[in-house]
Amino acid sequence: MKITASLVKELREKTGAGMMDCKKALEACDGDIEKSFDWLREKGIAKAAKKADRIAAEGLTAFVVEGDVAAIVEVNSETDFVAKNAEFQALVNTIAKAVVDNQPADLEAALAVNVDGKDLATVIAEASGKIGEKISLRRFQVLTKNADEEFGAYSHMGGKMTSVVKVANTTAEKARDVAMHVAASNPTYIDRTAIPQEVLDHELSVLKAQALAENEQAAKPKPENIVEKMVQGRLNKNLKEMCLVDQEFIKNPDETVGKYLGEGKVLEMVRFQVGEGMQKREENFAEEVAAQMKA
Repeated sequence: MKITASLVKELREKTGAGMMDCKKALEACDGDIEKSFDWLREKGIAKAAKKADRIAAEGLTAFVVEGDVAAIVEVNSETDFVAKNAEFQALVNTIAKAVVDNQPADLEAALAVNVDGKDLATVIAEASGKIGEKISLRRFQVLTKNADEEFGAYSHMGGKMTSVVKVANTTAEKARDVAMHVAASNPTYIDRTAIPQEVLDHELSVLKAQALAENEQAAKPKPENIVEKMVQGRLNKNLKEMCLVDQEFIKNPDETVGKYLGEGKVLEMVRFQVGEGMQKREENFAEEVAAQMKA
């Protein structure tokens, strides 16, 4: 498979590794991005970080909580300038309110919701024409709770990221604190029971390969049982970083989120960050990669 500049660019953005290392990894893995990521990790070049895509699109996220229903939305614009526009911000709030009131099943149903005699798609289109930029409702999620449960919600950086959590056996104040933590720390799972077995198996496989490669290159190789303990230690560290309840609590790093909650339990969590998963054009960077590949 031909290794293109765009492939090298994508792998570099996911891993933070150097361009030539990314090129070598892609060549070794026949252009497969995920296998190349693991190849770099096994060589100790890429960290065991989340494979988060570059954040590029502009817009806002927002939440609305009404009784036992909460909604979180992401609405995109073309520029950050428009995202700071009062009319755009009012539109985002209108969309969030429409979602929480109607609880649509999907994006198509959301755009068909009636808002003051017009469907939401028309409301967005009219605002887009008035503001002068393409505006789109990218995604949303609706959460519902029982009377004995609590919602916590938090919006950060003027709406660039928003989180909503549903908790049981705790207070509204602690629920909001946990939502703040989710916004800041972006956990992947609530706890270890939520991690799919294939993810655990894959992580263990990569860490074993990494440890064995390090041991082979060491001046004094360690016994197999010591290497196994190293692997388990690294796995435990990675899982702690992935899981909300095991993370150091942002307001008090001396305790975990789980310890802060005590008997409280997080039942659901959602976090939106503007533009996550959407790539940005960077022609100059692509040219730089192409030049390096020709060298």
